[in-house]
Amino acid sequence: MNYIRNIDWERWSGPALAGLRIVFILAVAWASIALLQRAVRAIRLRVESRIGDADGARRAETLARVVRYLIALVIGAVAVMLVLGEVGVSLAPVLGAAGVVGLAIGFGAQSLVKDYFTGFFILFEDQIRTGDVVKIADIGGSVEDITLRHVRLRDYDGNVHFIPNGLITTVTNMSRSFAHAVMDIGVSYRENVDEVMRLMAQVGEQLRADPAHAARILADLEIAGVEKLDDSAVVLRCRFKVAPLQQWTVRREFLRRVKAAFDAQGVEIPFPHMTIYAGVGKDGDAPALPLRQVGAEAANASTVPKEDRARS
Repeated sequence: MNYIRNIDWERWSGPALAGLRIVFILAVAWASIALLQRAVRAIRLRVESRIGDADGARRAETLARVVRYLIALVIGAVAVMLVLGEVGVSLAPVLGAAGVVGLAIGFGAQSLVKDYFTGFFILFEDQIRTGDVVKIADIGGSVEDITLRHVRLRDYDGNVHFIPNGLITTVTNMSRSFAHAVMDIGVSYRENVDEVMRLMAQVGEQLRADPAHAARILADLEIAGVEKLDDSAVVLRCRFKVAPLQQWTVRREFLRRVKAAFDAQGVEIPFPHMTIYAGVGKDGDAPALPLRQVGAEAANASTVPKEDRARS
């Protein structure tokens, strides 16, 4: 009893209360992190149920994972600072040192931070999904994976490209909602353009009526007309509105059928050629092109090497 009376309660009351406050701070921080992360998980599940899309669900999961990480990081940092204050550590030097260290890390890892920020907004704005065919950083291919750090592409040759998100400035997505299969077809200058366009329209109707391609084509063939007068061809442009990722299949099939129809109707698909022009004199008369026919013996002699001709 005398020992209990001799205890300096005022001396021990301060550390005891500080310890209780530290336990309370840690408990509140743990509970806050658990509740907020559970709320984020519940929101993600509700969003996934409404989306009903595997790519959209994966994007929601990625964003939810980032939000949960940020929640734990922010609340943990606040809790650590409060605990240090209860222990008696001055926060001003700690915050100053943390600011200097953070600045140094920021300069050293600014490209990494840029990758994460760009990746976050790419996912948040739904610019790219897994399975899309895109062109980014001058590389085209099918998207196999998207993270906050990089995008993984596989091109037509099967090569895999890992592109850091910080290098992505422009995204060309060729697989959203619909696409256009654009065809430029060249015919000879002697052909009647109107007849050729009617033949192209017939081929387009037959292609859309084909059950094997009907689901790929969303609208009738749209013929824009004469695109340009090339050196040796009149170029006609047309296009199909097609389902996503079907533009290449429809384009190849249409060109195959157009080639067969042109062959059947005798429509000439020109090849590069050269016209030799002798010129016109000052009086307006065109001089004859100086040509000379070489006989068979002279032609054969010209093919014999000089040494053999001298020997003979």
